[in-house]
Amino acid sequence: MTETSPSTGLAAWEQTEIDRANESGLKPVVFVHGLWLLASAWQGFRDSFEAAGYTTIAPGWPDDPATVEEAFAHPEVFAHKMVQQVTDHYLVAISRLTSKPAVIGHSFGGLIAQKIADEGASAATVAIDNAPFKGVLPLPAESLKSAAPVIGRLGNRRKAVSLTYEQFKFGWANNLDDEEARELFEKYHVPASGAPLFQAATANLNPFGGETALDVKNPNRRPLLIVAGTKDNTAPIAFTHGSYKLQSRNEGVTEYVEIPDRGHSLVIDHGWPDVAAVALDFVKRFV
Repeated sequence: MTETSPSTGLAAWEQTEIDRANESGLKPVVFVHGLWLLASAWQGFRDSFEAAGYTTIAPGWPDDPATVEEAFAHPEVFAHKMVQQVTDHYLVAISRLTSKPAVIGHSFGGLIAQKIADEGASAATVAIDNAPFKGVLPLPAESLKSAAPVIGRLGNRRKAVSLTYEQFKFGWANNLDDEEARELFEKYHVPASGAPLFQAATANLNPFGGETALDVKNPNRRPLLIVAGTKDNTAPIAFTHGSYKLQSRNEGVTEYVEIPDRGHSLVIDHGWPDVAAVALDFVKRFV
């Protein structure tokens, strides 16, 4: 199991990455993964950003195992993880950096990246196919079908849930051939906490805001780019463009880019370098 510090909650490997980043003297970029992935899924992005002169860290969610094999051996570690708990974990990691980082997140990591931005903790933020925050109203049929393996059973709110290949194919790899889809499923897919999907699904019914709420007019929020894969079934355009419309109320820089014919796997499939290039170009402008 993962060794963590009692004082910070950070795993030993996460602190090692933070120390490496601080010792480099370079501007840091923090990567935030979403459900059904581990931090290792960001390796291609990290290599691209480090080749461009940045240093990077990719913390996990609290108690994340190191490998896919360990994840399936101990799926219980994913259960109960909620949006604010995960956000706080990343904020602790960021607080130990000596320079304010750019933050890049995908899926629920894209929502968490925007929550980090809301705290004024990022110098620039990129949210890729982000999960919706409170106030994003549309719930397209494809997103409901994609989320059904979790939210279709109330008991999943307290469990870790794995996808079948067929569910992964629809929600993540709908624009890929079966060979690549199967390869990604076997290489990257891990169990995920059901709680965040319930939090997002019920956010607009919560009069008190809830953990997916943002202050879109927050003056402390630095430049934000929202990236949308136009064929995403898990985080459809209704989520990403809806997020952009709300975030555009902020007086700061808010930009939106659509990447044609890409599904939710766009950060791990064969086209990830195109997505990384869009994120890198944005970060270069502000960090």
